[in-house]
Amino acid sequence: MLYAITHLPSAKLQSCELTFLESEPIDMPKANAQHAAYRAMLERCGANVVVLDENLDCPDSVFVEDPIIVFDEIAVLTSMGVESRRKESEAMAKEFAKYRNVSKIELPAKIEGGDVLKIGKKIFVGESPRTNTEGIQALEAIIKPYGYTVTPVKVTGCLHLKTGCTALDEKTLLINAAWVDANAFEGLTQIAVPDDEPFGANVLKIGDILCMNEAFPKSIALVKSLGYTVDSCNIGEFVKAEAGLTCMSVPFTLN
Repeated sequence: MLYAITHLPSAKLQSCELTFLESEPIDMPKANAQHAAYRAMLERCGANVVVLDENLDCPDSVFVEDPIIVFDEIAVLTSMGVESRRKESEAMAKEFAKYRNVSKIELPAKIEGGDVLKIGKKIFVGESPRTNTEGIQALEAIIKPYGYTVTPVKVTGCLHLKTGCTALDEKTLLINAAWVDANAFEGLTQIAVPDDEPFGANVLKIGDILCMNEAFPKSIALVKSLGYTVDSCNIGEFVKAEAGLTCMSVPFTLN
């Protein structure tokens, strides 16, 4: 059974952490409506959507992907790259203890889930503003016994690895090579995102469906032209917070 954990947007979202973008006014009624449409999209794709609200005092709490990384065998609570987000971890650990054994990465190792791209047993981890070498090594130590390999990927120009690169399937990537080191993905087919849609490379795979941001019609058309099934929604208010589709849910299967 496929689940997707989400969290309601905080009324304090305007105070979110920003690294590469300048702050823009966020329309909270619109953001709430977009989040509801996002959850509806997940349900259309076959996910049982769980909605949390324990971290409404935390501006970035809607971005549930970052505090936890979920594998088939274990969930890994991250140490988070910025102090302001570390308060989110307790609620996430409590929720995922229902579904997995939970391990934890401790500081000074820093890592966030947005930097972790899973392609089968191959795990690519961004060296980014939020994830350091120690964080990558700590994750590897936890998951290597389960047969995973970990490959570091240099990230420049964007917040997380998955801002600039996501998997369309286990052999194919949609990538913005200006932001992530394409050389790390040797052996995989790489599809370049349109130059005028640099944020279009963030795609969320739910079952056999690829979820995409309606703001990037050229990227959607490109992916459809390759034979993939696409669903989409508008998350424009969250893009102002450096968000992508992947960071607003944690999909996993429960047997």
